[in-house]
Amino acid sequence: MSLLNDLQWRYATKKMNGEIVPQEKLDYILEAARLAPTSSGLQPFEILVISNKELQGKILPLAHGQSQVIDSSHVLVFAAWDNYTEERINEAFDRNNEERGLPSSATDDYRKMLIKSTSSKTADENFSHAAKQVYISFATAIVAAAEQKVDATPMEGFNPKALDELLNLKERGLRSVLLLPIGYRDEKNDWLVSMKKIRVPKEKFITELK
Repeated sequence: MSLLNDLQWRYATKKMNGEIVPQEKLDYILEAARLAPTSSGLQPFEILVISNKELQGKILPLAHGQSQVIDSSHVLVFAAWDNYTEERINEAFDRNNEERGLPSSATDDYRKMLIKSTSSKTADENFSHAAKQVYISFATAIVAAAEQKVDATPMEGFNPKALDELLNLKERGLRSVLLLPIGYRDEKNDWLVSMKKIRVPKEKFITELK
């Protein structure tokens, strides 16, 4: 029941107190995100870790003034590949084969199929698929943070194009998808901290087909 207790404890923190998350807890959260599953094991995204207050201040207006951006310990920026390319896919498969001690040709059939499939799609279509993989890792990071009793606030509400420009993501072949400020709740000033957690009732959420 420990995991369920952690999920019951967490909430989308609205006000953080500026306390710094210890490095070992940050590392744990990031490693959980890295270990999350992705389609074909490609992991088509990166995580940028921002603790510089000046840079967080520049992100603040791009995130519609949400104070967690500046009051958090770190802001994690989840940024997906802007496109699937043959080079990127080959790099992923070559790394997997090398670390597993397999010949480079071991996965050629699947690799070629994947390259053919992605090359037939537009860059926006491929980015959309990569962005969906981000959400898996993002959710895993949130759960890991809860396990470490670190607060986290999932954010879609920001200007991705402006953030991409600020962080020079285009030059890296990346596009921002999600922000995750992490830190600790300000219990005296967060209006949501004492509110009951509400979710859709089980009978409306789960349907068993027998």
